[in-house]
Amino acid sequence: MPVADTDIKYYYSGDGTAAGSLGGAITANEVPGTGTNVIFDDVDASEAQAGDVEYRCIYVKNTHATDTLYSAKVFISQDTTSADDEVDIGLDPAGKNGTATTVADEGTAPSGVTFSHPTDYASGLNLGDLGPGDYYAI
Repeated sequence: MPVADTDIKYYYSGDGTAAGSLGGAITANEVPGTGTNVIFDDVDASEAQAGDVEYRCIYVKNTHATDTLYSAKVFISQDTTSADDEVDIGLDPAGKNGTATTVADEGTAPSGVTFSHPTDYASGLNLGDLGPGDYYAI
């Protein structure tokens, strides 16, 4: 049976919470597929006016028992509903099955990560082939 959408899952890094996903090893705590603030917290007016930039590290993982996901890419399929904010993504330089570097706090940019705003598969960030159990930090 081929890899299905339900076989591709996202996991927190660090301490296994949204706020604590600042790099480090992949955890067993899955990022919920729905809900508010599952990765980022709310940005209040003073943070927005100051141009606050926050970082998180999560992992994408192929959980299929036997099949490989070929030519995997990540992209932003739906932008936020606010014109006042934007989510960009980047690949951790640790690569496939690597452990992302931990940053000091949510305001510290991870070293070696280039961020962009791909919105479709063609412009998505290339993860390569993800075999059973393979993961990548984003």
